[in-house]
Formats: sequence, C-alpha cells, structure tokens
Amino acid sequence: MSEIQTNLEAVRERISAAATRSGRAALDVELLAVSKTKPVEILQEAVEAGQLAFGENRVQEILLKHPQLASKLRWHLIGPLQSNKVRKVLPLVEMIHAVDSLAIAKDINRIAGELGLHPKVLIEINVAAESSKHGFSPDQIREQLEALYELDRLYIQGVMCIPPFDLSMEKVRPYFVHLRELRDDLQKRGGALLPQLSMGMSHDFEVAIEEGATIVRVGSAIFGGRG
Repeated sequence: MSEIQTNLEAVRERISAAATRSGRAALDVELLAVSKTKPVEILQEAVEAGQLAFGENRVQEILLKHPQLASKLRWHLIGPLQSNKVRKVLPLVEMIHAVDSLAIAKDINRIAGELGLHPKVLIEINVAAESSKHGFSPDQIREQLEALYELDRLYIQGVMCIPPFDLSMEKVRPYFVHLRELRDDLQKRGGALLPQLSMGMSHDFEVAIEEGATIVRVGSAIFGGRG
C-alpha cells in the first residue's frame, strides 16, 4: 500500500468518525483532495486509491493536469478566479468554490451563457474580515444576494470559507458555526436551498464536519507538504 493510499484511508476514517459524532453519514461529506503543486504522477496514486474529486487553487494547474488524467475525475477550482481565466476553466470544472465578488459572478454568468453552460458555484465568505482574504462580508452577501440570484446561468450551491489558521480546534469552531448560520439565514432570505458548506482543511476538517461541512478540502494530510 502506498503512502498516499494509507493517508487517504486515514483521512476517510477521520471523516467517518467526525460525521458519526455529528449524527450524519460519512457519505454526506465529500472529500476534495487538494492537489495544488503536486505532479500528475502523485495524483495518479490517489486515483488508484479511489479518489476522484480534486481541488486546485490555480487555473493553470487544472489546464495542465486535466488532459493528462482520466476523464472520470471531477475538478473543483478552490482559489480565486480572474476574469481572463473564466473562459478557459469553465468547461473543465464541476464547481467553482471561490466566487468572491458580484463582478466575477457576473463575468462567469456572461461567459457561461456564451458557452451554453450552467456552472455550479459557491459564494466565498470572509468570515473573519481578514484583509488578506477574499470574499463577501456577511453584510455584503445579504445586500447582494438578490443580484446574485438574478444571474440566471449560475447554480448557486452554497457557501465556502477559509477561517484564520489556528491549530486549536475550539478557536476555529466559531467561524464554521458562523458560516453555517449565515448559510441558513441566506436560505431564508433568498428562498432557495444552499445545500453545500465547503469548509475545513487538513488541520481542522473534523471540527468543520461537526459543524455541518458537506465538502472538506484536504491537501497535506493526503499528499504531505508542498513540493
């Protein structure tokens, strides 16, 4: 058994245990293997271990890796998206996680119309109001939710966040609670279900699951550090 297969099995077991603690099934949580900076050969090891959903931060890496791997793989763009990259990446990804402004949402909507696509997207929320992070503030998303729903090519699936890094799970937990409660509020305001909560990474995905995560973005716990 390869190291990556061993790591994947360990992560899946941790997902299952966290889901059980929150009264949910492991199948309710999708594991997204964050493969940024990793070569195709490493991803192939994960594929052989049964992992089919991958997350990349940069469009360039998706464009490079997509044609080299099996067509059955499902790609998610989890980093910021620039307007000039939308047309290239839109046909290749199952979901865009980091719609961080109304402007980029409008660009995605327009180009999706030109390409005949209906992309699934998540709205990024800057839960801690960090100047170094992208995303809508809670007030901004409440104010602009109606405008987002007017973009008829987008399937808005839910919300995502990247909370401040902290190895203390209990210090991170309130940010996940905040995102879940904000999602619930947005559902009431918009009158539409937002089933997806993309939150939790290698160091905090278990507490994210306990607080309702439906997608966890796990990189180093599967692949090791960057390189």
